[in-house]
Amino acid sequence: MGQPLAWACHPFDGFTPQALYEVLALRDRVFVVEQQSIYGDLDGLDQQALHLSGRSPEGRLLAYARLLPPGIKLDRAVAIGRVVVDASVRGTGLGRLLMQQALDAAESAWPGVEIGLSAQVNARSFYESFGFRTVSEPYDDGGILHEDMLRFAGRA
Repeated sequence: MGQPLAWACHPFDGFTPQALYEVLALRDRVFVVEQQSIYGDLDGLDQQALHLSGRSPEGRLLAYARLLPPGIKLDRAVAIGRVVVDASVRGTGLGRLLMQQALDAAESAWPGVEIGLSAQVNARSFYESFGFRTVSEPYDDGGILHEDMLRFAGRA
C-alpha cells in the first residue's frame, strides 16, 4: 500500500448519508456483481453493528468490515462480516491490514470475547493465519461455499 489509510470504526448512526452509500455500493459491487452472488445484503443488522472503514488520503473507501456484538448473529461471539477490499487495491496486503484492524476493534469493544465469521471456503487459510479454526461443514451461502470459523478469546 502507498500512503497509510485513515481508519474509522463507529456505530450505524455515525454514518453520513454519503459514507453509508459508499459502503453499500462497495458491498454491492464486490459481493453481488463481482462474485455473482444473489443474496439480501440489507439484512437488518447494520443498525446494530460497528462499521470499520479504511479510506485513502483522498477519502476514497478502500476497505470495510462489519462487527456485530455477541448475541446478534452468534450466541457468545462477536461476528465479523462483510469483509471487503476494493478490487483496485487487492494484492497489496490491505486485506491483512483490514482483518487486523477488525480484530483490534472487536477486542477493544468486547474484550475477552470469542470472534466468529462465515468465511468463503477458498479464504480458509487467510483466516487461519489470524487464529481462526473451522467449526462447521461447508455450506452454500448465495451460491458460494462458506464455513463457520471461530477465533477463541486470547488466541492469536
